[in-house]
Amino acid sequence: MQIYLPIAEVSVNAFLLLGLGGLVGVLSGMFGVGGGFLMTPLLFFIGIPPPVAVATGANQIVASSVSGVLAHLRRKTVDLRMGTVLLVGGVIGAALGVMLFNYLRSQGQVDLLVRLCYVVFLGIIGAMMLTEGLRALHRARRAGPAPRRTRHTWVHKMPLKVRFRTAGLYTSVIPPVLIGIVVGVLTAVMGVGGGFIMVPAMIYILGMPTKVVVGTSLFQIIFVTAFATVLHATTNHTVDIVLAVLMLLGGVIGAQFGTTIGTRLRAEQLRILLAVMVLLVSGKLGLDLLLRPAELYSLGPAGGG
Repeated sequence: MQIYLPIAEVSVNAFLLLGLGGLVGVLSGMFGVGGGFLMTPLLFFIGIPPPVAVATGANQIVASSVSGVLAHLRRKTVDLRMGTVLLVGGVIGAALGVMLFNYLRSQGQVDLLVRLCYVVFLGIIGAMMLTEGLRALHRARRAGPAPRRTRHTWVHKMPLKVRFRTAGLYTSVIPPVLIGIVVGVLTAVMGVGGGFIMVPAMIYILGMPTKVVVGTSLFQIIFVTAFATVLHATTNHTVDIVLAVLMLLGGVIGAQFGTTIGTRLRAEQLRILLAVMVLLVSGKLGLDLLLRPAELYSLGPAGGG
């Protein structure tokens, strides 16, 4: 069933959008990521202009993340205090990111920025996660106990320490705030929840246990993406309501299935699966940059101010 999207100014299949929303919802529940790292490029691929894909994709992430975090709250795997600290940084970062997005859109370069950000960030993070996941899986298969990651690093020696009981940490609030700022900028510029940055950072920098990381990441994603969406809607007018509603319906349902699947897989397996998906998306976008360079500098309605 073809429908017309007024803001995006294209016609797409409604069932295709529902399916994409469901897929992103499953990923959100499984990995604790908003799913925008996959949704936004997929919207590029079906002809949605990047400014609309970024703003509307962030809106869809809110619903799938709400659905996923409710499931984690029932399991008591959300550190609300840590999530709030990350949220403070995320709001600051989102405001800065929207300002940068608006400036580059006025210069006609926002399409190029978004695609390059995806290729660079997804490529680096995907490679790091895949390497670490394979190492962890190899260690887990060896006889005897796996070596324990040290919980006390330079991060824990910084001032302004707070006790995070659910995560079992007593650490400075400075690193979580900085992580939140970076994630907030990426949310505004790339239309992602930022989970593909936040989840590894929470595990490897803050030393949080994986079972708490997923739910806490989703909690922060809800509010930061909602804030970024409001800013995009009021300053850029690039949130397509029809597109958002269709993806929301699929995302809410998919997140419940994803949470169930995620609890049945080992942490190492989850990391490897997420890394492979991230690398595939990065590779596809990288090929598009090489094979279709003429489209990057289009100054039409999709990219120009």
